[in-house]
Formats: sequence, C-alpha cells, structure tokens
Amino acid sequence: QVQLVESGGGLVQAGGSLRLSCAASGRTFSSGAMGWFRQAPGKEREFVAAIRWGPGYTYYADSVKDRFTMSRDVAKNTVSLQMNKLKPGDTAVYFCAATTVQPISIVVRTAYDYWGQGTQVTVSS
Repeated sequence: QVQLVESGGGLVQAGGSLRLSCAASGRTFSSGAMGWFRQAPGKEREFVAAIRWGPGYTYYADSVKDRFTMSRDVAKNTVSLQMNKLKPGDTAVYFCAATTVQPISIVVRTAYDYWGQGTQVTVSS
C-alpha cells in the first residue's frame, strides 16, 4: 500500500510562485509514475503534470506548460511541483497521485491507484 502526503499549498498573489511536494511511503519507487491533478470548485479533476519514475520523463497540461515544473527525488521518494507565474485560474485543490505499474498514458486519472488528500492553492488577482 502506498500513502501520499502533499504539502506546500497556500495563498499567493497572481504572478507569484509556490512549490508543492508529495512524499510517498509504503514502498520505494523504482518504476511506475506519479502525477499532479487539480480540482476547482464545481469542475472535474484535471491533469496538471506527471513523471515516469524510472527515466524521469515529464508531461504537462497545455495550460501550465512553461510555468510549472515537476521533478522527483529518487532518494527521498518525493515529487515536487514548482509553480511560477501563477494565475487566478490556477486556484484549486491539488492532488498527488501514484501508480506502481507502467500505464500507456499517465495523463489520465484512471492511470493512478493511489491519491493524496489534496492541498489548497489559492491565487488572488
């Protein structure tokens, strides 16, 4: 069983930055993938970014490309999401997700077996 704990959310002004972290416990990742999704009030949970654990390949939603950067720390079994140039439209609860297998696509919710509890990100205008 994998447990995921997110941290780093908060309130920031538009144009500012935040860094989210997700710590995984219960197993050491050597393969699989981890991702970030977000859900705004009244909206579906949407893909933000993902990384294939082994090779470190990253994927981003068009809406965050060139502003957000996802990285992993293999030794600490954690992933981070550096969010720059934040916009009010980025306001949402951000969820960390993980899978221990190798799905064909890691940009969809159904690829993931484990989810964190979420952390709130609020961007004021």
